[in-house]
This record gives sequence, C-alpha cells and structure tokens, in this order.
Amino acid sequence: MMGLRSVGILATGSYMPERVLTNFDLEKMVETSDEWIVTRTGIRERRICSPEQASSDLAYEAAKKALAKANISAEELDMIIVATVTPDMPFPSTACILQEKLGAKKASALDVSAACTGFLYGIATGSQFVANGMYRYVLVVGVETLSKITNYEDRNTCVLFGDGAGAALLGPVAEGYGFRAFELGADGSGSSLLCQPGGGSRIPASAESVGQNLHYISMAGKEVFKFAVRVMNSATEAVLEKSGIHKEEIDLLVPHQANKRIIDAAIQRFGLSEDKVAINLDRYGNMSSASIPVALDEALEEGRLKEGDNVILVGFGGGLTWGATLCKWSTNEHV
Repeated sequence: MMGLRSVGILATGSYMPERVLTNFDLEKMVETSDEWIVTRTGIRERRICSPEQASSDLAYEAAKKALAKANISAEELDMIIVATVTPDMPFPSTACILQEKLGAKKASALDVSAACTGFLYGIATGSQFVANGMYRYVLVVGVETLSKITNYEDRNTCVLFGDGAGAALLGPVAEGYGFRAFELGADGSGSSLLCQPGGGSRIPASAESVGQNLHYISMAGKEVFKFAVRVMNSATEAVLEKSGIHKEEIDLLVPHQANKRIIDAAIQRFGLSEDKVAINLDRYGNMSSASIPVALDEALEEGRLKEGDNVILVGFGGGLTWGATLCKWSTNEHV
C-alpha cells in the first residue's frame, strides 16, 4: 500500500467587489461613529458586492487567478470545494455552479458550511483526497456575500461584515513540506450565538419570518468574542504541538479577520511581532470563510512567504467551529 502524499497550496487567488463601504458611510445609516468602530474592531471599510453579483461570481474570479498562477487548466481539476454560508441558493451547491462557470468538467463538487472556519474545513477535507492519491488537484474557495444577509439597521452587526472570495489550489508537494498538522473542532451548544435563524427547515421563509428580520445574521457579540480569543489560542497551540514546531519558529500567522482585539490577543500570547501576522480587516472587515484565503493571497503578493516558512492559518466561527493548520510552505508541485 502506498504511503500518504504530502499536500500543500500550489497557488492562491482573491477577488473583492469594487464598491467600498466606509465607516463614514455607516455613520449616515445607523447610530455609530468611525472612532467607535475602529476602537472596538479595527475595521475602517469593507467591500460590498453589487445586487447582480452572487457568491459564485466572486468565487469564479478568485478561482481563475489561482489557476492562472499555477498554470493549471480548469479541465485538470479533480474536485472543487466551496466554503460559504451565503450560497447562490440552498441547492444545488455553489461548487457545482462554479464548476460549470470554470468549465471544470471532470471535477466533483461540494459545499462546506462551517461559517468563518469554512476555508480551514475545506482545505482539511480536500487535502485528504490528494494525500491518499484519489485526486491530484483540489480547488478550495472561501467566498461570502454577507451583505445579502446583513441587517443595515442593526448597528452591532452591520459594521462588521464584508464580501469577498479567496481561492487555493491544493496539490502534491515534496515530502516534509505542505500541511503538517490540522486541528478542527466544534461546539454545537453555542449554535444560537452566531446564526441566520430563518430560511431553513426550522423557520422556512414566510412573510412573518421576513418581517421579524430572521433572515439576517444574529450574533451575541460578547460571548462570541470570548470564545474566539480562547479557541484561536488553543487551536494554534494544538497544531504547533502536533507538528513539533515551537512558537518562535512561526514565520507567518494568518488569522481569521474578525476583530483586531482578538488578533492582538494572539500576537501577545505567542510573542509575535506584527510583521509576522497577516492583517487586512481594516480594509475588508469580516469576510467569514473568505478572510483567511484573501489574507494569505495578499501576503504572498507582498512577498511575505518563502520556501520552507512555517505558516499557521487559524479561524473560528458560527457553529460554533474552529480550526487551524500548520503548513511548511512550498508552491513547488511534486511530480
């Protein structure tokens, strides 16, 4: 029996809609201020998709960039995984819609729903297919159009969220490189703390559910904040331990971009300088499953990663869910 192959990220891509919604714009919509938002979240602006754009449209743009960088055609893809809580429609999966847009005729396709942890669940799932030799190329896209489910009359949530997409192409890399460890977790007892109550089989769409604003994001901010600080640290520590890497050996931390205070707590906990942390939430806000792949793509574009660097991706979200991976960086495909 063949041993498992090492799997890494061969290329990334990202796409953000053109429209910018600043804190000053929000001041005109709800009772809030730029100072209040920046002090409590670190967010200054976010991107908002057009009424015509759906999640698959954003995913398509990010996916095209990742494939182009890897010099891989869509026809070569074996699998597409889309992580999202804002699919084009309840079914079919947004991954199937993306498959058709790309022309990836031989690729299997599925969606992953793990909220802000979705991209990590997606790469953990996709990497298994490459590791065991069943597939060679798996495309994982984290995409959200959260503006479609954000209540812009709720000042506690509308300041937080933005739209965007980030893609990663997974494939085989040389032994000792790529993903060294994964940590995934869930606590369903906190499912009501961050959710979209309406639209499923529990509360189907009706005039009443729409009137009660049940199709918008609902969040218990303080509880989610405490959970996020705790699990971001514990998940990071878990992948360090599993891979035998010390915190001093972290070259880049790419955290979920939810709140600057949560990221600052992790920076302090692991003794990192800010130049070793990818932060872009000031420009994009919380893009849920798109946050990590977009931040990773931007870090690569800025030349902040080199062959052999130790990269940690870590996130948390509704479910409640959390996840982390430690990757020894290499974009060199192993033939």
